[in-house]
Amino acid sequence: MNSGLLYIVATPIGNLEDITLRAIRVLKEVDFILCEDTRVTAKLLSRYEIRKPLISYHHHSKNEKSEKIIEDILQEKNAALVTDAGTPGISDPGNSLVAMAIKKGVRVVPIAGVSALTCLISVCGLDMQKFIFLGFPPHKKGRETFFREVALSIRPVVFYESPHRILKNLELLYSLEPQKKIVIGRELTKLFEEIVHGEIFQVIEYFKKNPSKIKGEFVVLAY
Repeated sequence: MNSGLLYIVATPIGNLEDITLRAIRVLKEVDFILCEDTRVTAKLLSRYEIRKPLISYHHHSKNEKSEKIIEDILQEKNAALVTDAGTPGISDPGNSLVAMAIKKGVRVVPIAGVSALTCLISVCGLDMQKFIFLGFPPHKKGRETFFREVALSIRPVVFYESPHRILKNLELLYSLEPQKKIVIGRELTKLFEEIVHGEIFQVIEYFKKNPSKIKGEFVVLAY
C-alpha cells in the first residue's frame, strides 16, 4: 500500500497575497490541513475559497495525536501542515511530526514561501552569506546567556521578539555590548511595515519616543 504525503506549506506572515500558486493548489488538493489555530487558518482558506477539514496541531499536541495523523497519512491520505504565519519548523511547531513521518517512511514535501527571517535578511543591506539564527529568546532561565551569545558573536545574529519584551531585551543587549548595530523589521508585509536601522542605543531611543510602534512581531538583526 502506498503512503500519502505530508506537505509542509509556508503561509503569509501578514499580507494574504504572499502565498504561492503551488501552496493554494496543494491546500485545495489535500485531504486535511493541520494548523496552529484553526480560526487563523480559516481566514486564509476563506480568502482563497478552500474548504478542507482543519485539525488543530501545535506545540502542546500530544504524541498520540501525531501518531494518529501519521497513521491517517499511511492510509493514503494527503495532509498539509501550516502555522499561523510563515514557514513551519522555523520557531513554530512541526519538527516532531516531520521527524515521525520520516521515521515511518512518509514522504515529506516542502512548499516554499514567506518567512520573516528571510524577509528581513533580504532588505538589511548587509553581507549575510554567514549568519546565526537563534529563534525566540528564553523568557527567564537562559535569557542572559542567550544575549551574551548575541553580544559575543562575530557573525550577524537574527532572532524573533514580541512587543512585550523588545525594549527590555534590547537594553540587556546594550548593557552587554553597546557597540552593536541593529536592524529591526516590524509588522513585515503588513500595512504599517517598518525597517529600522541604527546603533543599538538609537533604536532603543526611537521606540521609547514612539511607543505606539511597539506592536506586532519583531525580527531583530544584531551585527
